[in-house]
Amino acid sequence: MSDRKPPKWIAPLPPGHHLDGVAPRYGIAQKLIDKSEKPSTRAAAEPASRAPAPAPVRPGIAPPARPAPPTRPAGHPIAQASAVGMAPPLAAQRPTGPRGTGDSMQARRERLVRDLAARGLQDAAVLGALRSIPRDAFVDAALASRAYDDSALPIGHEQTISQPFTVGRMLELMRNGRAPAQRLERVLEVGTGCGYQAAVLGQLAEMVFSIERIRALHELARTRLRPLRLANVRLHFGDGRVGLPHEGPFDGIVIAAAGFELPQALLDQLRLGGRLVAPVARGDGRQRLVVIDRTARNEWQRAEADDVHFVPLRSGTT
Repeated sequence: MSDRKPPKWIAPLPPGHHLDGVAPRYGIAQKLIDKSEKPSTRAAAEPASRAPAPAPVRPGIAPPARPAPPTRPAGHPIAQASAVGMAPPLAAQRPTGPRGTGDSMQARRERLVRDLAARGLQDAAVLGALRSIPRDAFVDAALASRAYDDSALPIGHEQTISQPFTVGRMLELMRNGRAPAQRLERVLEVGTGCGYQAAVLGQLAEMVFSIERIRALHELARTRLRPLRLANVRLHFGDGRVGLPHEGPFDGIVIAAAGFELPQALLDQLRLGGRLVAPVARGDGRQRLVVIDRTARNEWQRAEADDVHFVPLRSGTT
């Protein structure tokens, strides 16, 4: 028999207490509404122009001279195009962007980060990581126009890419007030999904280990992450409830699925002083974001944060 003592939870914070002293913020449950408008496919029919017949020339009377075309500076796009007998480039005529919005993906990403900061995200390192990772690279092309909406989006296999605010909030809690330049050493992510959160974590930690139980999503994440060349992000296919004991202990663990209890195997893989952030399901159908700090070999301290909504945390692989 093992002489190990059962886990001892230090007294939890009183009901209604929150880590940051404010009311819970937002979770990921949002109605997926596409507010973008489809571009019109009807174009106004233009009548075919016909060159005017030349005016008759009377003896001794010169035909009227045509007005000279307007002059433009040498650097003007239309002047440059006319010099080589071409129409001006599209970029000189109108801005480009998804569905005719006129915004580039980079501009939309910048606007999203500003909105997240306005809604309460304060960690400069987390905001910088969200700014540096292109979320549109992790969603299907059909959803690219919604990549920078603050909402969860489907990625197949009944899974979602989490709402950006929730990603930022969980990583902000896991960093636990560290200075912007202070990186975590080793972090475990349970539930790779499409790989977006793993990529963001790669900006915040020296090494990131991410585990996914659905093989198709594991392969999808590998494909989506490859162009970013993040050498410090390692993907594993396996049961997330078991974790990766051979790679631990970890300074931080973030779980992207909700169970009714936290697996003891994951609690054991936290380094002393490490922090785990995860959603936990309740019997009434609600979920709460909880924060677990390991304070001793067999002691963990628990506190609650926001209301959230995640997919279920399941065992095994598929």
